[in-house]
Amino acid sequence: MSGPDRLSATEIAAAVNAGRTSALAVAEDTLARVEAYDAVQPQIWISRAAREDLLAAARAIDARVAAGESLPLAGVPFAVKDNIDVEGLDTTAACPDFAYRPDASATVVARLLAAGALCIGKTNLDQFATGLVGTRSPYGIPRNASNLAYVSGGSSSGSSVTVAAGLVAFALGTDTAGSGRVPAAFNHLIGFKPTKGRWSTQGLVPACRTLDCITVFTDDTADARLVDSVVAAFDEADAYSKPLADKPLGSKRIGVPRRAQRVWFGDAESEFLYDRALENLAQLGELVEIDLAPLLEAAQLLYGGPWVAERTAAVAALLAANPDAIDPTVRSIVEPGADVSAVELFNGMYRLAAIKRHADLLWGDIDMMAFPTTGTTYRVSELLAAPVALNSNLGLYTNFVNLLDMAALAVPAGIRANATGFGITLIGPADTDRALLDVADAYLSVADLPPPPSLDLEGKMQTVKLAVVGAHLKDMPLHWQLTSRDAKFVGAFETAPSYRLYAMADSVPPKPALIHSEDGAPIAVEVYELGVAEFGSFVVEVPAPLAIGTVTLADGSSVKGFVAEPRAITGAEDITSLGGWRAFIARAA
Repeated sequence: MSGPDRLSATEIAAAVNAGRTSALAVAEDTLARVEAYDAVQPQIWISRAAREDLLAAARAIDARVAAGESLPLAGVPFAVKDNIDVEGLDTTAACPDFAYRPDASATVVARLLAAGALCIGKTNLDQFATGLVGTRSPYGIPRNASNLAYVSGGSSSGSSVTVAAGLVAFALGTDTAGSGRVPAAFNHLIGFKPTKGRWSTQGLVPACRTLDCITVFTDDTADARLVDSVVAAFDEADAYSKPLADKPLGSKRIGVPRRAQRVWFGDAESEFLYDRALENLAQLGELVEIDLAPLLEAAQLLYGGPWVAERTAAVAALLAANPDAIDPTVRSIVEPGADVSAVELFNGMYRLAAIKRHADLLWGDIDMMAFPTTGTTYRVSELLAAPVALNSNLGLYTNFVNLLDMAALAVPAGIRANATGFGITLIGPADTDRALLDVADAYLSVADLPPPPSLDLEGKMQTVKLAVVGAHLKDMPLHWQLTSRDAKFVGAFETAPSYRLYAMADSVPPKPALIHSEDGAPIAVEVYELGVAEFGSFVVEVPAPLAIGTVTLADGSSVKGFVAEPRAITGAEDITSLGGWRAFIARAA
């Protein structure tokens, strides 16, 4: 699953402990990576450790290793969301007027540093961790690492990008309503949200203190396990910390939303990728459809109910003294909480207790859940135009988890045609964190996902992949329209088994029509890569009733490709059973 430029905490620590490399060499390589990526997205950082301080810390780690210590995270570079305290660096929560210099690092950060990890710096976020998008910060907008036109997800926006861009091996985020899971999905990452109380939140600027969890973004499950093994422990300084527990999962009855309750916001690609993920999960256990409605009701309490008041409490002093210091969208969310009465709050608590009882009883019928992490994604421009409504859409499948005291693990589940990630979230009862990692390993093994796409380094998609199915195939009459545009052959593939192929009537030269159908079959295609301008000129020449749409391949990935209007099959011959156009041409010959 790992891309070639991504770092592995497990591999780095093993190499430094064995003397195959040094923490100093890792630090110097990391600084070079970070400085190079500054040309693309400097806004993913709010502050960074001084070069000389970082190198001095690396030398100290090398000295400890040389003295015989075996450090679990020896020389591993990591980043920290800037609502978590790191000694020597300001904590801003993405609000300059709120900034302070902590006397000590948060408990989890202190444990990571003691284990030999190197903190590179503090990352950008949706201000006060209020948002799932990454667009609500005066320090700029961290964008999706694979397509800069799209959101990174939030609120742990900068942290997710630092890992996706291969700058650090892991990064700390936080999660109250999905902030450690949504960015993982969009950036092709693992997003580990532990059970409330498993990881200390001492030194965390609260969003909703009763719900907040510190989380981690990694490239694989091994690194998530490693980080958890270092930081998971009881902390008497945190009133919400609890003794460490690890519970198993049962026979893998996997709860999924009823099909009629699944919401995709018009995103058919996400729907397809979720269905593909369920097919893979069905190899691991029984899929059991469950009623989503009570869980969604719990989610409404977070932003549409009395729990808004907890966000208000977190920023009450600043809201009273300097309201203009708060991002306008964030302020519009937290201000109404001041009007929530104690009566409303208690009634909300009673209703949540009833919903939680329902959720707890669900575990008698299922062992875990597997939900889409999000139903869609959005461009940055779309979020800026509708910041509240679209943000709410992204939290549909995540908001209830913390309220109901569940463990959750976001894992990749496919790549959209625009190169952004689609993911699913494995959800279990409290304290099943390690068991969910085991399930994730099994799922990723059977899913056999393609590696993450290349980084977007210039703010535009450099090339477009195009699937051709008929007269544009190699050695076919219209293939020259590709070669004249310097199209690069990517490979021969099959579509997902959801298409039918027709030989159109009276078409010169003969051409097929590819039609999406639930009663379909895999169809042979060739995929080519064209420059954006060349692709545009190609599309202009496509005659009706043919068109260029999005075609899903057998591995679950999507590319642009030839499709057809329904009128294309008038008088046409259904040749689906032949499996492709070449077989039809060979038959005709």
